[in-house]
Amino acid sequence: MLRFANPEYFHLYWLAPLLVAFFYWSFRYKRRLLKRLGDEELISRLTASVSRSKQIWKAALTVIAFSILAFALVNPQIGTRLEEVKREGIDIFVALDVSNSMLAEDIAPNRFEKARHEISNFVDQLQGDRIGLILFSGLAFVQCPLTLDYGAAKLFLNDAYIGVVPQPGTAVAEAIKTAQRSFVSRELKHKVLIIITDGEDHEADPVEAAKEAAKEGVIIYTVGIGSPEGAPIPEYDPYGNRTGYKKDRSGQVITTRLDIPTLEKIAFETGGKFYVSSTGKAELEKIYREITGMEKKELASRQFTQFEDRFQIFLIIGLIFLILETLLSERRKIKRFREASKMSESV
Repeated sequence: MLRFANPEYFHLYWLAPLLVAFFYWSFRYKRRLLKRLGDEELISRLTASVSRSKQIWKAALTVIAFSILAFALVNPQIGTRLEEVKREGIDIFVALDVSNSMLAEDIAPNRFEKARHEISNFVDQLQGDRIGLILFSGLAFVQCPLTLDYGAAKLFLNDAYIGVVPQPGTAVAEAIKTAQRSFVSRELKHKVLIIITDGEDHEADPVEAAKEAAKEGVIIYTVGIGSPEGAPIPEYDPYGNRTGYKKDRSGQVITTRLDIPTLEKIAFETGGKFYVSSTGKAELEKIYREITGMEKKELASRQFTQFEDRFQIFLIIGLIFLILETLLSERRKIKRFREASKMSESV
């Protein structure tokens, strides 16, 4: 099986015809210059020791060396090596609040962007744990199922935005129930749910949902994002320009506050912990340190095909051609040169 690690370097081959054209032009230019020096027969006798065929060979070796070295940069990977990789870890779902209240700017740049940044850093720290992403506002859905592909998880995270869930609200209870249904394992351990929200759940009883999740071994960590004092919710036009702040029917600016008591109760019921998010701090790092101390299970045992680099072969061959080009003289052999001189003199 063959593949190329750096296929973009194939574009170097566009330079090969230019290199050939340069040598062709160079040979013709030299001949024109020699003709201008004087009598053509005399010039021919003076330059009889120079082999035109060897000049062509030297140019050909240069072009061949360039082509081979360019192929080495492409890095052909030939052959495969099978490696058995065992991973141990736990299943982790991160539930991210995507309700309008997450646009509040009591944490810079706003609650949502702060949360997304922290989740991205959290994913970068994972080693063998499966990660999944749940988005919720008035409803909840699985944006990314449990996976060991951390790159894919971050792509799903980047696709999250405020308003992706059309129903307004902050249904923390629904996020807990969705995670509970989405955990693959039926074991009463190895399952963690991290909820990042401002905690204002007006839809159901999230504490009761947490009690049900605890019965199935789910440990919930809650991260409250926002301030207890509250902050207004900015509104934007379709072009991203702020138009003001969200107001209620009476025209009063709506203030969204962090519901600390509810989030503390949710974490307490499952044996988890509650953290308050703030600018410049990484609460998910603390949670990850807690998680690393938990009992782990084997989550996957896969065989990965790993390609082996073969660029070294072509690099050596290319260098050999360059060395040959350097060692090859443009001069004819002495014997042949003398014979050519005698023939010219006899003429």
